[in-house]
Amino acid sequence: MSDTPQITDSHCHLDFPDFDGQLDEIITRAAEAGVTRMVTICTRLRNEPTVRAIAEAHAPVFYATGTHPMSAAEEPMATVDELVALSQHPKFVGIGETGLDYHYTADSAQMQKQSLRIHIEAAQRTNLPLIIHARAADDDMARILAEEYRNAPYTCVMHCFSSSAQLAKAAIDLGFHLSMSGIAAFPKSQELRDIFASTPVDRILVETDAPYLAPPPYRGKRNEPAYTAHTARKGAEVFGMDYAAFAAQTQANFDRLFNKAACYKAAA
Repeated sequence: MSDTPQITDSHCHLDFPDFDGQLDEIITRAAEAGVTRMVTICTRLRNEPTVRAIAEAHAPVFYATGTHPMSAAEEPMATVDELVALSQHPKFVGIGETGLDYHYTADSAQMQKQSLRIHIEAAQRTNLPLIIHARAADDDMARILAEEYRNAPYTCVMHCFSSSAQLAKAAIDLGFHLSMSGIAAFPKSQELRDIFASTPVDRILVETDAPYLAPPPYRGKRNEPAYTAHTARKGAEVFGMDYAAFAAQTQANFDRLFNKAACYKAAA
């Protein structure tokens, strides 16, 4: 296992019922695939204690918390102070996921925008990276990210990026990162791979979004952090890099963006 290049699953959902009672085995399989760290994402603030407990119980697991845009109308509106207070936990490493999703939930667009701006302010105040979910809302997303960046700089990853080249450029121009999920490995995703290929490789992360979006050869099945390696191998092809070199680059990118996780590792 020591010869396997190490990578990080920068976005998964280990609290979802798909993984009940299986986390030890899942984390072991991840390590065997070289996935030595993972960030599990809380999508509703009321679930934060459960997600925090997973991170506390498993050394390779860090976590982030926010209100998913598709839940913005169903959940109490987060406050900046609430997010800042939660961020004091040593394994809390990011703000979100937050963002805009007009594909299924366009009717809550105004609440989503309000929630997004709250999360951005929390990222600005904590110096932790913002974790963005964007679907069918490219224009509003680019505008709000840029407006708030002008107010005060912050760092950000566009998680599971599968939007337009225009939104990719807007994010990269702000110094943000794009994360490759299993979608980038789907056979019909050449246009998306082209967007990644035109992105500086030092702005790329890899993730699963598990239990969703498993890459080939597991497409259609439950995803899990070990499968990050399949997406990362496709990423290496996209950038014309040796897998070990690409893995090392994504590790350096993650450490730079998720500095709190990198520092925790050094202190552990």
